[in-house]
Amino acid sequence: MRRCLLPLLAVFPAPAGAHSAVMSAAPESVSVTVYRDPDRAEGAIDARFPQGFALVSEKRRITLPAGESTIRFEGVADGMIAVSAVVTGLPGGIVQKNRDAKLLSPAALVDGTLGRAVHLRRTDPATGKVTEQDAVIRSASSEALVLETAQGVEGLRCSGLPETVSYDSLPPDLSVRPTLSVTTSSPAAVEVDVTLTYLATGFDWAANYVARIGPGGRTMDLFAWLTVANGNQTAFPQASLLAVAGRLNRTSDHDSLDEEAPSLPFLMLRCWRFEGYAAPYGRAGEARPLPSPPLAAPMMAARGMESIVVTSQRVARQEDLGDLKLYRVPMAVDVNPDAQKQVALLHKDNIAFESYYTADLSASGEIPQPRLLRRMIRFINREDRGAGVPLPSGGIAIFVPHGDESLLLADSQMRDYAKGETVRIEAGESAQQTIVQERRGKGMRLALTNAAPSPAAVEIEIADAERARLVSPSRPLTKRDGRWLWKAVIPANGAASLDYRLRE
Repeated sequence: MRRCLLPLLAVFPAPAGAHSAVMSAAPESVSVTVYRDPDRAEGAIDARFPQGFALVSEKRRITLPAGESTIRFEGVADGMIAVSAVVTGLPGGIVQKNRDAKLLSPAALVDGTLGRAVHLRRTDPATGKVTEQDAVIRSASSEALVLETAQGVEGLRCSGLPETVSYDSLPPDLSVRPTLSVTTSSPAAVEVDVTLTYLATGFDWAANYVARIGPGGRTMDLFAWLTVANGNQTAFPQASLLAVAGRLNRTSDHDSLDEEAPSLPFLMLRCWRFEGYAAPYGRAGEARPLPSPPLAAPMMAARGMESIVVTSQRVARQEDLGDLKLYRVPMAVDVNPDAQKQVALLHKDNIAFESYYTADLSASGEIPQPRLLRRMIRFINREDRGAGVPLPSGGIAIFVPHGDESLLLADSQMRDYAKGETVRIEAGESAQQTIVQERRGKGMRLALTNAAPSPAAVEIEIADAERARLVSPSRPLTKRDGRWLWKAVIPANGAASLDYRLRE
């Protein structure tokens, strides 16, 4: 599971003396380039914790005073890898870089208010009466909070009454929004356009295909969605969205880049009893079950995606990026927090394909009872066959016509395919084509049956056993990827067989 990265405030300390603070609340424009999880292969996106990453580039306009100032870039991604951040366009450059502040969370709020006055509010469930009194937080852990009031020292949630803590203000080192700060020195007061670029975790993308087989069963229409997941709590409105397909050469992991970042503190408060303590409203052991107060859960608990937004007006443009493929969404889109965005990726009509049935066997194996064959769809990814485009990995739903309706034939997965490659897609098992593998004296026999009213093409792959190899086949065999390949056509409502021997 991906470790949630705490969005950090990178602070650049200034030398002794006063300097100005400059706030940049939001970018004027932003570009988000999403890279897939390199370990996911053709599997589905982890909707709770996307394991890919993104390169975020923000354009911001900032008014700088003369001299030294600290610029606060608010609204960066909470999965930001601060060591990767680059700021260009500052006339005085950047002085130095250090990260030490924290994002607002329940645990950070409690930790930042130790020894400070707060308000303790209690509600009597029997009468509904609310009482409020001043208190001071004396100590805290991840599970308990000790307060001092005019009546003495007590543990929060030990009174037997629903109670919570409220604050007059935030500690000065806590930020409500993920923020990056830099210190710069400008020779004169000036308004500048700067670019902030950084890597951020918590993103991923995949292709999702819909294949519709034509009435004749020889061509199909192929449509694909580009599905982008943003697991951050930061929104990127009207962003330029791009996705990169292919395996990126990455020699370091993101945890090592952010290894100095503090882990996200956890807070789950309950009554803390100590010797001699008496709850002011009855014994703590007899306390009524209390609803969780606002401090009862960490700010960034595990969560699922909130929504999937579909945009299909125009198809993404495919470009070359070295050995990788870049897909550029042709219009600005909202990349919402904890959500998925779908835009049209590609659309190809009348792709010529063929279907066949297959099984993978060991030459010395035995299948005494009939086993179903797998249905496969195959086409050559060339323009003259109706395709001829790079096909990123992803899920594929295959539909077949049935009267006036289209019914789901299979829900499968597809790996990456380049132009010119032969594409093979598994389309489930067939209930009408079966295989039996059994010993016959000193040899072996494969028996195929076809219960369908039309002939069925089959391709059976047979691997030589560890200590025995297939010899003397009764039908011609070829080799594919180091395995024996038996190609046959089973007649309608008919059967076919292959006999061979094993040699030590």
